[in-house]
Amino acid sequence: MKIGELSRKTGVSLRSLRYYEQQKLLSPVRSDNGYREYSPFAPQQVETIKLYLNLGFTTEQISGFLHCVLQNKEAFCRDVLPVYESKIAELDEQIRLLERIKSNLEERVRSILTERDAAAQERAKGALPNGVDHDDG
Repeated sequence: MKIGELSRKTGVSLRSLRYYEQQKLLSPVRSDNGYREYSPFAPQQVETIKLYLNLGFTTEQISGFLHCVLQNKEAFCRDVLPVYESKIAELDEQIRLLERIKSNLEERVRSILTERDAAAQERAKGALPNGVDHDDG
């Protein structure tokens, strides 16, 4: 099958299919006229690549175990588990970072609200004239 047909069958752009080839994830044969010819198993291969990309793996990581998982179950591919464990550790670190960012933002919101409440109380006591509000937005 040609690249256009593979693209239609898998929903993957021509550009992405060429990129997968460049990354050695797909290996079409070149015909005499230079056209790429993909095997009947190429759609399954592309779907597998999409699965791993959706799990957050890089094409480099995928290339390390793709051949094995296309031939066997993941459980029998020794290179898969370390990549999964590394990805989980990476995600855990990203989650910790996002939790710190969220905590800092929540602290800023509390601070802003506390400062506004204090200003409102001062206005109510007559310490600040009405309309004086240091809110920029």
